[in-house]
Amino acid sequence: MVALAALLPGSALAQGLSAEQRAEVLQILRDALRQDPSILRDAMVSLEQAEVAERATAQTRAIAQHADSLFRDPADAVKGNPQGRVTIVEFFDVRCGFCKQLHPTMAQLIQRENDVRVVLKDLPILGPNSVTAARALIAAQRQNQYGALYDALMRLREEPTEPVLRREAERLRLDWARLRRDMEDPATLARIERNIALARALDIQGTPAMVIGTTLLPGAVDLATLQRLTAAERG
Repeated sequence: MVALAALLPGSALAQGLSAEQRAEVLQILRDALRQDPSILRDAMVSLEQAEVAERATAQTRAIAQHADSLFRDPADAVKGNPQGRVTIVEFFDVRCGFCKQLHPTMAQLIQRENDVRVVLKDLPILGPNSVTAARALIAAQRQNQYGALYDALMRLREEPTEPVLRREAERLRLDWARLRRDMEDPATLARIERNIALARALDIQGTPAMVIGTTLLPGAVDLATLQRLTAAERG
């Protein structure tokens, strides 16, 4: 495939050919593609694989560069064992269906693996209600109820509008007036903005997204995959 790419119009080698030689090369390519169309398919597959590998390498570098913000930000909420050997960083949006699908799987993992520490990063990318819910979660942390409200919102099957947030907060015995004030604190929005900037730096394309060691794992995955990755990180 490298040789084929080198002869394509616009490549350095092709530009060093005469007009007649270029025409001859193009004819050879046309004949080859007519005889075996799979050449083009294989070239596209190779290109896609190279792009995936390049992106993975860039993400690994970004994870190392931002390790403190990812794994050791004291502001972040944590589930599981706060002193766990294995840390999983989860970027989520409470309105994300795949995040909701992942939620019970993560709960199972925490229950079965007592040395797993899950760092929760609010990434509200699905609209104004997502931002409002993320503000409420961060505000709830000041009342030591982030985890409880997080679980409630992940189980929610309706829009997390402000009246719904108030209902859920009061059901958990949070001080709504205080929560509402803390939601408007500039520090609350600043934390969300830091998470968004971090997600951009890691080239995260959506939620959920998890970082385990030097691996960025997009999308909801099953328990077996999580256990395999945590075992590898533990080893």
